[in-house]
Amino acid sequence: MNSNTTDRGRSNRGTRGRSGGGRPPRGPHRHPLTNGPRPKVSTVPALEPFACDTTPVPFTTLGLDKRLLEGIRDLGFKDTRPVQTAVIPLALAGGDIIACAETGTGKTAAFVVPMLQWLLTTGARTVPPPRPAPAAGAPEELAVPLKSRVLVLAPTRELAVQIEDEIHGLAYHTSVTSAAVYGGVEMGMQERALKAGVDIIVATPGRLMDHMRQLNADLSAIELLILDEADRMMDMGFWPDVRRIISTLPAVRQTLLFSATIANDVVRDALEITRDAKYVQVGQRSLPAKSITHLVEHVGTNEKVNWLIDHLHKPAGPVLIFTRTKIGADRLARKLAAAGVKCTALHADRSQDQRRIAVEGFKGGKYKVLVATDIAARGLDIDAIHTVINYEVPDSADAYVHRVGRTGRADAVGQAITLVSPEERRALAFLAKAVGLQLE
Repeated sequence: MNSNTTDRGRSNRGTRGRSGGGRPPRGPHRHPLTNGPRPKVSTVPALEPFACDTTPVPFTTLGLDKRLLEGIRDLGFKDTRPVQTAVIPLALAGGDIIACAETGTGKTAAFVVPMLQWLLTTGARTVPPPRPAPAAGAPEELAVPLKSRVLVLAPTRELAVQIEDEIHGLAYHTSVTSAAVYGGVEMGMQERALKAGVDIIVATPGRLMDHMRQLNADLSAIELLILDEADRMMDMGFWPDVRRIISTLPAVRQTLLFSATIANDVVRDALEITRDAKYVQVGQRSLPAKSITHLVEHVGTNEKVNWLIDHLHKPAGPVLIFTRTKIGADRLARKLAAAGVKCTALHADRSQDQRRIAVEGFKGGKYKVLVATDIAARGLDIDAIHTVINYEVPDSADAYVHRVGRTGRADAVGQAITLVSPEERRALAFLAKAVGLQLE
């Protein structure tokens, strides 16, 4: 899966000059990473979708390794999803890809399947032949660790864990090894895995940078780079770290970039880190899945909690509620619990163990309701979420798309409800126009 992909230039994004009164800046703009003159902003080229077939086909027709097919069967996969039909052959052909597909359409398997196939056919975890015993008195040679060949970057630990879970399931009958590297936990186990040289590193940028600073991570043999939810990494301020990580990778590599939304900033940066990438678009760009019903409830600010309590006491499946702030998530979860609703909260200030318990409790049915910040809008892959509720109007179209994408997954029917107070009606109108939906 190699291609001559080069890190061609740096990001055009940076701080603006602080000149006032129409005066020019005192000095040239400096690039945030190179400290050199900032290049002039150029028009973002339009991405032309690559013509490719998206008709589902049996996985058995793709010429995959039999060990990989066993893992696919174990997970109950029979036919490809449209994004998988489009991406898997292109990825195996060795080219760079920028892929945009609706949430819940199977993007993770679209890159994990070809990644594993490539590793299996090019000798993943090839153990070197045993060395002869050293001569008497000669110093014993140290074992040479194997080097990682694939790097997957994801914006949140939840998404990193989900990706590695899918790798484990699909690679169960193989010798492929992987490690998830993310914050909120001790670095010791991650350090040992990185130094041993697992085949696949799945990492959040911040924690990987921590390991790189401590010389735990050797990325000199990375041949395949995958960025999942690149736009979210920009939103969370990870892009400078992403660029620094990419600058340490070999110039010759293959790069695959996936997201449900591809804004102009994503296009600009994606084109800089890929070479002659094919743009694959499945479904409508930056829009929610068509299987989701969108509803609006006009409720006074002080009546939202009572509306929720009444709604949640009615028989229905699992409900995911989004709030803007971590404090708001905790406060709402406490109020719902006091009213007899089985719920828990999920946000970045909770420990990794607390977050794991919350997600597992929601998945297992212990909690009917999960109250979360946007940390759950990416990578939270839970089957049969009945309803997503926006406690406040989301502040962007991308946030709305990713939030409601937690329901209606894999063509299942889902419902999205947005609670709108009188002072939020103008924000709703802007959101409806941006998303291209009738939200009234």
